Amino acid sequence: MNMATIHISADEAARDFAALLARVRAGAEIVIEEDSLTVAVLHAPVPPRRSIEECIALARKHEEETGEAPVLDPDFAADVEEIMNNRKPWNPPAWD
Repeated sequence: MNMATIHISADEAARDFAALLARVRAGAEIVIEEDSLTVAVLHAPVPPRRSIEECIALARKHEEETGEAPVLDPDFAADVEEIMNNRKPWNPPAWD
């Protein structure tokens, strides 16, 4: 859930930084200003991407909880299989 942007002064931010972090964790974006100039913006980081192992675990958990297995699009499954079958080792160039 993304909350509205909250504008506060630098002095207010300094008084209760822990409360600001709590609001950021809840989805808010905090704009810290001094004399109408933005000096900092606090927001949650972009979440990391899930690994394939995590996706498989989530799919299995979903199936266990609901009894419904995820169904892959046949073209997508074929594309993934082709990629897996034709992978070549990555040999990056050496730095000089």
